[in-house]
Amino acid sequence: MTPVPPAASPTDAPIPLVDLKAAYHRQKDEIDAAIRAVVENTRFIQGLEVVEHERAFAAFTGTRYCLGTGSGTASIHLILAALGIGPGDEVAVPAHTFIASAEPISWRGARPRFVDVDPVTGCIDPDALKASIDGVRAVIGVHIHGRPFDLDAIGAVTAAAGVPLIEDAAQAHGADYVRADGTVVRVGTYGLAAAFSYYPGKNLGAFGDAGSITTNDEALYEKMRRLRDHGSVRKYDHEVVGFADRLDTLQAAVLNVKLPRLAEGNERRRALAALFTEKLTGVGDLWIPPETPNRRSVYHHYVIRTKHRDALHAYLNERGIGATIHYPRPVHLQPAYAFLGHRRGEFPNAEAWADEVLSLPIYPELTEAQLDRIVAEVKAFFAGR
Repeated sequence: MTPVPPAASPTDAPIPLVDLKAAYHRQKDEIDAAIRAVVENTRFIQGLEVVEHERAFAAFTGTRYCLGTGSGTASIHLILAALGIGPGDEVAVPAHTFIASAEPISWRGARPRFVDVDPVTGCIDPDALKASIDGVRAVIGVHIHGRPFDLDAIGAVTAAAGVPLIEDAAQAHGADYVRADGTVVRVGTYGLAAAFSYYPGKNLGAFGDAGSITTNDEALYEKMRRLRDHGSVRKYDHEVVGFADRLDTLQAAVLNVKLPRLAEGNERRRALAALFTEKLTGVGDLWIPPETPNRRSVYHHYVIRTKHRDALHAYLNERGIGATIHYPRPVHLQPAYAFLGHRRGEFPNAEAWADEVLSLPIYPELTEAQLDRIVAEVKAFFAGR
C-alpha cells in the first residue's frame, strides 16, 4: 500500500471534498511556467501543447488516437455526431450518472433510453441493458465514481446487438479492467470511443472546462477531428457543418504538467480508499461498495451508502468536512427529462443509489490525520444515534 504522509495542516481546519489549491501548489512552478510559455508564444488556439497532450494521453491510455475537446460533455456529443445519431434514434445510458452523460443525446435530437444499474457497483447492469437494447443506435456505459463497468459483459451485449459501445470515462482516468482472458486494458481502449473530462476536480483536471476523446478507429477519429473545428481540416475549407469544441491551449499546457503525476495520484487515492474501507467497515449501517478484483477503480469518489445519508451529510458539513452527494436525483427523474414520462420505481437500483450514496473527501493531498478525523466524525455520528 502506498504510504500516506502525516498531517501538514491544523486538525480542526476544514477538509474540502477536493483541495484544488493544494494540488496547484504541489506543481505550482511547473504549471506557472507552462502557462507563461503559452501566453508568450500567443498560440492560444490549437497550439503545440494541444498536439503534445493528445500524443501523451493516447500513450497513457494505450489508444491510437486522442482528440482534445472543450469538455467531457462535448466529447460525448462529438462521438454521437460522428456516428450520425439524430432525430428518431435512441441511445442507452445508465440512470445513475451525471446528467452530462445524457444531455448530448438530446442535443442530437435523439432520446435517451435509461437503463438500471448494478446494485453493488452502481455501473450499468448487463442484464438490464440486454433486456432493453432492441432498437437503440448506441450504448453509453459510464465508469461511475472511477470504477470501470463490466466491459466484457456490456461489450458482449452490444456486440450481439450490433451497436457501438461508447465509454463515458469522465471519472476514470487510468482505471484498469482485467478481461476474462487475463488481459489488462485501460478504460478508454475497449469501446469504439471514449469520452474524458478534465473538469478541475477530476483525477486529471485542467483549470477550466476541457476534455478529450480516445479511439482506435481512424475513420471515426477523422470525422470527429473535422467536426471539432467547424467541420474543417484546413482553414476556411468547411466540408461539413461542425462545432467549436476544441481543447484550449492553456488548458492543454496545464494538463501536460499534471499527466506525468496522474498514475502516482491514482495510487495514492487507492491507498486512501483502502484505509477508509478498513476503518469504516462495520460502522453503523454503512455499506461500502466492495472491491471488484478485475476492475481497478481510481476512486474519483469514495462513496459510502447509508439509510441515514441526509443526516450524516449535514452532520459532516457542519463540522467542516466537505462530504457531498453524487447524485441525489437519478437522471430519469430530473425535471429536464420529465417529458419522457418516467416514474419513481422504474429503475430501483439507480434510485437506491441516489437515496443513500454519500461521497467522502478523497484526493492525493489528503493526509492520514485528515482521513482519521473524517472517520472519527462518521463514527461519532453513528455512536450518537
